Amino acid sequence: MPPDLSGLRVAVLGSTSGIGRATARAMARSGADVIVHGRRSREEAEAIAADCLALGSARSAVLMADLADREAGDRLVEEAWATWGGLDAWIQIAGADTLTGEGARLDFDAKLDLLWAVDVAAALRLCRRVGRLMKASGRGIILTMGWDQAETGMEGDSGELFSATKGAVMCFSRSLALSLAPEVRVNCLAPGWIKTSWGEQASDDWQRRAVSETPLARWGTPEDVAEVARFLVGPGSGFLTGQIIRINGGAIR
Repeated sequence: MPPDLSGLRVAVLGSTSGIGRATARAMARSGADVIVHGRRSREEAEAIAADCLALGSARSAVLMADLADREAGDRLVEEAWATWGGLDAWIQIAGADTLTGEGARLDFDAKLDLLWAVDVAAALRLCRRVGRLMKASGRGIILTMGWDQAETGMEGDSGELFSATKGAVMCFSRSLALSLAPEVRVNCLAPGWIKTSWGEQASDDWQRRAVSETPLARWGTPEDVAEVARFLVGPGSGFLTGQIIRINGGAIR
């Protein structure tokens, strides 16, 4: 049975697509109140918030912020904390997309700047900020987003970029867990081959590679990651902190 998260106040950053959207819905199915965060489309965010209410959330709210903007990120923490008088969980899934759309056309340096601003600097600053509030309140859970190949490496521009940026988040998460213990638990999700928007359009070679490198012989789904996030927010994970949780079908590289 999934954990009962009724009454928990959860903010899911980057919840209008992919893993973030699946995570917001998973939290709602367990009864959590969910703050949906988006960057550009309030319409999409409102639709996810409506989904959350239909799936089981007693309350859902929408907050918009571009995490590349430092002041907008700071306001997001303040607004999220004030929405329901505090937060029980902060799930930092939002990341810059440099694999599809406009982001894919950037050169290496521009991709690095964008990933560093959104995936690293915003994650560090926002998690520290909300972590201090949680510690002062006596409890809280923070989840960050890493990558299973950050520790082992992958060839090519994207491998270099993601190993550097996601690796930084993973190392930070371990240290933040020590800083905020025992009141606040911090864990990092490290997905492997997950079929988000890039995976849907990846070439046949990438499709074969993803399956061949995964002992369970399939792509992971956003829902696979969301279920782990739901467990980590629930009571069954009460003795877990400072961990990198690999969600990769058993891949060992």
